[in-house]
Amino acid sequence: MEKTQNPVWFITGCSTGFGRELAKLILERGWNAVITARNPDQVKDIAEGWGDSALVLALDVTDKAQIASAVTQARQAFGKIDVLVNNAGYGYFTSIEEGEEEKIRAQFETNFFGLVNMIQAVLPGMREERRGHIINFSSIGGLVAFTSTGFYHATKFAVEGLSESLSKEVGPLGIKVLLVEPGPFRTDWAGRSTSRTPVQIADYMDTVDARMKTSQAGSGKQKGDPVRGCEAIIKAVEAENTPLRLILGKIAYDLATEKIDSLKDNLVAWKDLSLSADFPD
Repeated sequence: MEKTQNPVWFITGCSTGFGRELAKLILERGWNAVITARNPDQVKDIAEGWGDSALVLALDVTDKAQIASAVTQARQAFGKIDVLVNNAGYGYFTSIEEGEEEKIRAQFETNFFGLVNMIQAVLPGMREERRGHIINFSSIGGLVAFTSTGFYHATKFAVEGLSESLSKEVGPLGIKVLLVEPGPFRTDWAGRSTSRTPVQIADYMDTVDARMKTSQAGSGKQKGDPVRGCEAIIKAVEAENTPLRLILGKIAYDLATEKIDSLKDNLVAWKDLSLSADFPD
């Protein structure tokens, strides 16, 4: 990140997990943080003692009017937004067959369309200044899919594709895009923050239901440290060449490399059939 005095980080979803820890680290560095949550009472403690460096705002990323108001207030308070962190999101456990449309659409509204709403609200200012960072929280689940979280994966695969295109559109304008892809971390993702539709179909008990129970049992015991993960994110933003993707944690790293190897093996194995689809030379 370009060396400017008192950079301004606008962070969504600060009530728990990565958003909360990142806001705390930003303030500890003497920088400015716009700390947002649907219920601002849940994040007021983060701002205590930091004076004008911290701005707490109510923000539901599915509410465009509230987004516009929050972005305006942030710019009035600090004059700019240097880094947008799209962290708000949650999981949904169910089999694909048993997924409830209302819950599926609600998850897309937050995990994907909420992210789009934030980007569209903040980008005009970044374009004008010809600088900025947009951090989009994906997941190792944006690269690799498992049973029981198919709709969550769908939202994160969508974030991956959007972010790749965005990076090519805004890169020439001096704006960088960072996809954060954490593995299992000790956040509330598999706990209170997750929605569930109980498995009723016997055929899915050994796959979908088993993973749902394993994920629930492991909540709070994950290998990933949210504070260390947030420190890595800050280092990536400060780097001269911010990467498009930042895997967080050994489990995620191993899963991503396995996916790459599997994809390559599949491509090579079916190369002749793939090439046969072209018109002959």
